[in-house]
Amino acid sequence: MRLNVSVKIRITPVDIDTDLNAIEKELSEISKSYGKLHSAEIKPIAFGLNCLEASILLDDSKGGIDEIEEKLRELDQVSQVDVLDVNRL
Repeated sequence: MRLNVSVKIRITPVDIDTDLNAIEKELSEISKSYGKLHSAEIKPIAFGLNCLEASILLDDSKGGIDEIEEKLRELDQVSQVDVLDVNRL
């Protein structure tokens, strides 16, 4: 698999008690079908709420970002998924 696209996403949880490490593990599993999770970082948003910003490396011939977004949105603990950046490597 040739990983030639980098996608940065922000995942916002439903509340401040959501385990972002569990979401990161789910993201890693979901990403395996299309590429791999390159990095993930928990960042503060406001009033104690944090988000997960992650970089995923994908094979552009397989696509995958729409599928990854859809699967993340189906998780009960995820409120919102935003694509922040897409770059060819």
